Amino acid sequence: MIELHYYPSNASFAPHILLEEMGIPFELREVDRANNEHKSPAYLKLNPNGLIPVLVDGDLVLYETAAILMHLADCHPGFAPAPGTPQRAQYYKWMVWLTNTLQAMLIHYFYPDRMASDAAEVKARAEAQVAPMLDQMDAELARHGGPWFLGSHYSAVDPLAFMLCRWTRMQARPAKARPALGAYLQRVLERPATQRVVAREKLAEPVY
Repeated sequence: MIELHYYPSNASFAPHILLEEMGIPFELREVDRANNEHKSPAYLKLNPNGLIPVLVDGDLVLYETAAILMHLADCHPGFAPAPGTPQRAQYYKWMVWLTNTLQAMLIHYFYPDRMASDAAEVKARAEAQVAPMLDQMDAELARHGGPWFLGSHYSAVDPLAFMLCRWTRMQARPAKARPALGAYLQRVLERPATQRVVAREKLAEPVY
């Protein structure tokens, strides 16, 4: 049985959605973040970084959200393009870009005090850096005109893109303010699997 260690509205949101999309058996293990369970010795044995999520799949213990998504997509076909194809290369590109570029900058936005004593300045600069990244996503969706981020087929990229765009909802110009990106986010939200996860995690409006 697959077990996802999660906390509502955290980086576990994307793999939670993908597991629902796949329709495979899995269990949720809520981490008591309010009491710093993710920093406990037991949790640190699963993820020495003390971060959420962790996926336990048999003997495999895996952390890093993008890695979890790609592992699940490899084990349960239909959520990533075929290996060795140009489409697969684009899938790799966007998975890495989302986690290494957009998510990394969003972490600075949410935790500016980790970077400098002038947290307000760090947060403002991070938001300014995020804006053209969201423009890039909007342009990509407008370019191919498909319903999902890679085009015509829903993939493991979509829950990750949705989650990260959701994290911009409190910014001056959130992801949903862009025409192609806003319409795309609404399509992802309307999927039954996303709706089930939103309900399970009791996410408040606006969801994104």
